[in-house]
This record gives sequence, C-alpha cells and structure tokens, in this order.
Amino acid sequence: MKVILTEDVYKHGVAGEVVDVANGFARNYLIPKGMAMKATPGALRQSARLRAEAEKRRERRDGELRELAERIEELTIAFPVKAGETGKLYGSVTTAHIAEAVEAKINMAIDHRRVGDQPLRQLGQHDVVVRLSSSLNPSVKVLVHREGESPESVLDIVPDEEIFEEEPSIFEEVVGEEEPLDEEPLEDELLPEDELLEELPVDEVAESDDAESDDAPEPEAPEEY
Repeated sequence: MKVILTEDVYKHGVAGEVVDVANGFARNYLIPKGMAMKATPGALRQSARLRAEAEKRRERRDGELRELAERIEELTIAFPVKAGETGKLYGSVTTAHIAEAVEAKINMAIDHRRVGDQPLRQLGQHDVVVRLSSSLNPSVKVLVHREGESPESVLDIVPDEEIFEEEPSIFEEVVGEEEPLDEEPLEDELLPEDELLEELPVDEVAESDDAESDDAPEPEAPEEY
C-alpha cells in the first residue's frame, strides 16, 4: 500500500515522503498511530506542506539530540559486579542495563537496541555507543568494577578484547647453529586466546640433521696396493 508518511519512520522514510509498505503494517500500525496517511489524490497534494512541516520539526529535534549527545558524552556509569581472577564476569552487563542507567541520568527513554553492540563480560572501562540518529552517535563511559572495590580501580584495566599481543617469533633457536631453521613463515594473523604456538619437536630437528648427513658424500675406500 502506498502511504504518505506524516512522521519520520525508521528504515522506511521521512515525513512527507510517499512510500510503499505492507498493507498490514499500514492499516494496523502506521495509520492508526497517525504516522502515515493513505496516498489519495487529496493527500498527495498536501505532501509538499507535510515535508515543510516535517523539516521544521526535524531541525528542532536535531537540536535537542545534539544537546542530548553532549550530556551522554559527559556521563560515567558504574556497575559493581562479581568477577573471577582473570576479570571475566560471572554473567554480563547487558545493553538493557546500560540503557536503564542512561535513562536514569538524563531522564529520557533510550531504546536498548540503540545502545552498544553486545553485553560487557570483562572488568574495565568501556566506551559504549548510543546511536541517537544516523549522524549522532555519542559514547557513554561504563566502568565495570569488582564488588567491594571503587569504580576508579578499573580505570587502568584494558579489557581482553582490546589487547593485541605480539605474535611469537616464527623461528626456534637451535643450539650449535648460528642461523635459524629454514621453516615456512606463518601467516600474519592473530592467534586465538586458547591456542599457543607449539615448539618444534626435538625429533624433527634430529631428523633434519640426519637428512643432511645422508646427503654428504661417502668417503672413498683406500686403494689397494
């Protein structure tokens, strides 16, 4: 069904725009809520006026969102949690938890689906994005700290997902040789946390030495007189 949007509708269009939507979505949601009207000839003549009015509302709304974004950027929210020795949480701080905490600070409803990308499962300081609009994406500072400790105790902690360890050397040191073993270089990629680079087995080094000795020419037998 073709309708004229009277308000901006996420992922569908802006006010004054003529869009084609599912019949049920138009009849059961958009039109009853006053967010759209059926695209009749009379309504189409009003589309230009609707766009002009919507543009004014959008400018006012953008100004309000910019002020809200500044307030969110200044926020610091702390969550006391239980965690293991490695800093992994017994549970997680979800986007809904963060949205509720932000709402309490700014006194305005925030859709948790617009907050962050995934739950927090590690002690530390996290910068969580709040997607207010396509162009306004402020971040709120979230301190996930151990119960019984101050929120400031995690300021120097870097969460695991932000740690990038250097790769181990691709060469293994062999006693008695000045040059490294001639091995195939490893691909330039980060290893998962639960995988370690295995050392070259001693047997392989021994076999390599044996192979070199097999290639050496055999000594000639002495001539008989």
